[in-house]
Amino acid sequence: MSARIYQRPKNAMQSGKARTGDWILEFAPAEAKKPDPLMGWAGSGDTQVQVILKFASADEAQAYADKYGIAVHVTPTPPRRLKLQSYADNFR
Repeated sequence: MSARIYQRPKNAMQSGKARTGDWILEFAPAEAKKPDPLMGWAGSGDTQVQVILKFASADEAQAYADKYGIAVHVTPTPPRRLKLQSYADNFR
């Protein structure tokens, strides 16, 4: 069983930064999805993909994974770069 730990990015559609401090532990799919013969919906028997665990820090998520023997890949948060410009720059 493998998983990845990452920090939730800021929503691009809104200016707020709510829930961006949470660290997420998300399990990797164990089997490929296949279409349902009756409805054609994609699905699988793997229920671990539906589990998303939230932690306050990356260390807590790593400790949880170590406790339960889960192989994890920690994705570091990329630095945020702000493009500062004045409103007048739109008309130059």
